[in-house]
Amino acid sequence: MSSDDAITAALIVIGEEILSGRTRDENISYIANYLTGIGIALQEVRVVRDVEAEIVTAVNELRARYAYVFTTGGIGPTHDDVTTDAIARAFGVEADIDPRAVEAMRKGFGERELTPARLRMARIPQGADLVDNPVSRAPGFMLGNVIVMAGIPRIMQVMLDAVAPRLKKGRPMLSRSVRIEAPEGDMATGLAAIQAAHADVQIGSYPFFEKGALGTYVVLRGVDERVLDRVLDELWKLVAKERFKASEGRG
Repeated sequence: MSSDDAITAALIVIGEEILSGRTRDENISYIANYLTGIGIALQEVRVVRDVEAEIVTAVNELRARYAYVFTTGGIGPTHDDVTTDAIARAFGVEADIDPRAVEAMRKGFGERELTPARLRMARIPQGADLVDNPVSRAPGFMLGNVIVMAGIPRIMQVMLDAVAPRLKKGRPMLSRSVRIEAPEGDMATGLAAIQAAHADVQIGSYPFFEKGALGTYVVLRGVDERVLDRVLDELWKLVAKERFKASEGRG
C-alpha cells in the first residue's frame, strides 16, 4: 500500500498496571487485527504511564502524524484515571460533565448510583462526540482524530464497533502464507531480493521449531490481490530453486 493510499493509525495504551506487569494487555492484537480488517494500518503503539503530561505529549505527537490515534485506559472513576483531562489539555479545551454522557449512564445506573466518582466517567472534553458503550454505559469519545476507549477488553471492543462506521477506511490488507521447512537464514538472500523488487508488498519471515527441526513461515501482506499473487509466485519459484520442502501456510 502506498503512503498516498494508506489510512494510518497509532495506539496509546495508558496505564501503570500495564508497565508494571500487573495486568497483561489484551487490546493491542485485537485492535491491530480489527483495523487491518477495515483497511486502517496500525503503524505505532506506545505504552505510557497514568501521567497527564506524558499522555498529552504522546497524543500531540501522534495525532499530527497519523490519520487516527486510539487510546485505551484511564477513563474510569478513580483519581489516577487522567486520560480525559489529558486529551482536553492536548486540544486546549475544558472537560466537564456532559449531559449526553450522564443520560447514557442512566441506562445502567440509578440516580443514587451516579455518585461523584461515577460521574467522573461522564466528563467529556468540549467538542467531542460520544462513543457508545452498551456494556457498562459510561461512554468513550472521539475528539478530532483521537478516539478514546476503555481499557477493559470487552468494553473496548464494543466501543471500537461503535466508532468504526465513522472512520475513513482504506483497502483491506490481504495476506498469503507459506510454511517452509528450512531455517530463516537459508532463504534470507532470496527473500531480500523479492522484497527489493516489490516495495508495495510486506514480506515477513517467522521462524519456528518443531520436532527437532527449524522452519520458517513466510507471510506476504498487501492490498492488491494481483500483485500479492505475483509475489507469491516468485516465492514458490525461490522454494523450487532452493529445493525447500514447503506447503501453503495458515493465512
